[in-house]
Amino acid sequence: MTDGCKSAVFFEKFLRHETGACRTKYLRIEMKGHAADGCRAAGLYDMTLRLDRLISDSGKATRSAAREMIRAGRVQINGAVCKKPETKVDTETCEIRVDNEMIRYRRNIYLMMNKPAGYVSSTEDPSEKTVLSLLPEELQKRGLFPAGRLDKDAQGFLLLTDDGALSHAITSPKRHVDKVYSVRVLGKLTEEDADAFSAGIVLSDGLRCRPSKLEIVKSAEISEALVTLREGKYHQLKRMVASRGKKVLELKRCSIGQIMLDPGLLPGQWRALTPGEEEKLKNSGRFEGD
Repeated sequence: MTDGCKSAVFFEKFLRHETGACRTKYLRIEMKGHAADGCRAAGLYDMTLRLDRLISDSGKATRSAAREMIRAGRVQINGAVCKKPETKVDTETCEIRVDNEMIRYRRNIYLMMNKPAGYVSSTEDPSEKTVLSLLPEELQKRGLFPAGRLDKDAQGFLLLTDDGALSHAITSPKRHVDKVYSVRVLGKLTEEDADAFSAGIVLSDGLRCRPSKLEIVKSAEISEALVTLREGKYHQLKRMVASRGKKVLELKRCSIGQIMLDPGLLPGQWRALTPGEEEKLKNSGRFEGD
């Protein structure tokens, strides 16, 4: 048996015996080289899924809603209507349509949420409401987590995914991925404040922030501004504003990279990213020195 096939057989046994979170984690491993070749040769890449699961994983509908769509005759497989939710389909070769709209299977999930104030950006918390509690139960079980955090009292664009590599890429300070925030500030913002942000503010604990952009929209007792950051330290934006003798009253994230928060999403609502948005997100930023 080749090394690749040995790896494939081990992987099959591991998947068969492991359960719960560990199984989910290892199912996401993207094997390369001989191990991947061995799996293909041994026929261990089972690319079939139940039809209702595929539609749910695509972000088109919840699992229960997908079943209703299928039974109502709204789903086609390769041009033929299918009314059985349990039908197994090949995710790579079958063409699936719901209401004549092509459905694309996603190995990973990418959700845009308009985070409301009052929820913490974590997967679980013993005393606080988490952003995952705003999702259907079946998505709560998919191992999703926030890619970058927003404070409990902050609002706006929060990306939820199960793609660890992408999460690291868009949150790492070594990447130039802009995050734009809309803020209301107690105190009059000035051009001196904008210059300080541009130069890189040094916080009270000695932390030097990377250069950022402060675009003043309104300068008054209650000021308004857009702030562009490329990093996300603990309470960073609030601390930056505080270092200038002012206080953040409201904070909302408007965009990540080239992706803007959907204005149609009310606080607490979410949707799957479109294929075009996924591609933009994956191409966001660049490594320093590139």
